Amino acid sequence: MDNLQNLVAATKEKQEREEKNGIGTYKEKTVHAVLKQYYEPDEAYQEQRIGGYVADICRDGHIIEIQTRSFYRLKDKLEAFLALGDVTVVYPIPYMKWVIWLKDAQSKEEVSRRKSPKKGSVYDVMRELYGIKTYLSHPNFHLKLVLLNMEEYRLLNGWSHDRKRGSKRFDRIPLEIVNEITLNETADYVMLLPPELEEVFTTTDYSKAAKITIKNARTALHILAYLGVIKKVGKKGNTILYSVSDPR
Repeated sequence: MDNLQNLVAATKEKQEREEKNGIGTYKEKTVHAVLKQYYEPDEAYQEQRIGGYVADICRDGHIIEIQTRSFYRLKDKLEAFLALGDVTVVYPIPYMKWVIWLKDAQSKEEVSRRKSPKKGSVYDVMRELYGIKTYLSHPNFHLKLVLLNMEEYRLLNGWSHDRKRGSKRFDRIPLEIVNEITLNETADYVMLLPPELEEVFTTTDYSKAAKITIKNARTALHILAYLGVIKKVGKKGNTILYSVSDPR
């Protein structure tokens, strides 16, 4: 945790210095910047131009891309990078989160803070994986899920009476790495099946066990079936029944 806090402090200092000097055309968000430093402290291996694209990290032929959302935007990069060697996509997931409301982006005056009652989980990645599902079974593709405690800063610029609904997220500051889970091959995706599932289960069973919505559960099971981790074994009325392809 101390190392992460040091990285956060160094990152914020760098961001403030670059902002003051007008360096760069955009401000890299803190979670992305900190994880880039965490996985590769040597900046000589960061922001490497490869095959017409810029990789977050490339060292000894291994590419690391840190993606906080919108995995579908990675498709062109993956097409190019996977042909060259190993690629690991790092996905940060908020585990415990404190929401801090700021008056505006200029003053950054803190109005209030609260701990979110919702906890993140590895199952939160499923909706993102749909956008790159055709690459998940590639032998050079690897996925790293990083569960983080973090602070989320939001601006009071929404459309509701309290200006919170429709508000814009300003930044996220990582506080602690809770867990890191690496999926190196399709067989590893069995880890995205809740252990309490029965031998035969439905979408509703998965939704309840994973504590995600039915919509996200459908997406999750679609991906797991696509990868061959689970299979359809019949129906009960109009409800599809699933089981694990290879018993755990």
